Amino acid sequence: MLILGLTGGIACGKSTVSQTLRKLGAYIVDGDELSRRLTAPQGPALPAIRAAFGERVFREDGTLNRRALGDIVFSDDAERQRLNGILQPMILALIDAEIKRARKADTDVCVLDMPLLYEEGLDRLCDRVWCVTVDEETQISRIMERDGLTREQALGRIRSQMPTEEKAARADVCICTSGTIEETAETVRECWENERKDSREEAAP
Repeated sequence: MLILGLTGGIACGKSTVSQTLRKLGAYIVDGDELSRRLTAPQGPALPAIRAAFGERVFREDGTLNRRALGDIVFSDDAERQRLNGILQPMILALIDAEIKRARKADTDVCVLDMPLLYEEGLDRLCDRVWCVTVDEETQISRIMERDGLTREQALGRIRSQMPTEEKAARADVCICTSGTIEETAETVRECWENERKDSREEAAP
């Protein structure tokens, strides 16, 4: 089974690439979904988050106020590292379980869709890595429109991650999403076929 890492900067279009790979038959392990699972109502990460950040990041009904938590961690590196220290070990355990599930299902390609793939050293689990890129101004406008944030807040979220250029330099394949969704999907299909071809050739006796 080929384990393919998928990463990129915030709002670079990684979800579009991931959705296309899912349609092509890849087994997707979605880091954002794993994080939401951990922080959903009664989620296993909530007690540790409450202990670290207090009631200020929770609503009256006990659910996590993601916007309040985001305002804290995206404006303070130490607070962001504190949150990552809580979530990442739990996420890694879930990733391991998902990879085992993919192997059991006899999957050809398992995609680790992880925004912090390099930051958390998860690339060590991957055979190959794809990085999704777009210019910073497009990132900013997408974040502002999607999340209702100011330009300054959008920049804070971009700056909280490893620069996309650095991720791209480390990756095996780069996919730019500045074009239409259809153009991105076609690029993904071409890259997918190349990966499958190379994987088959390497596996051949």
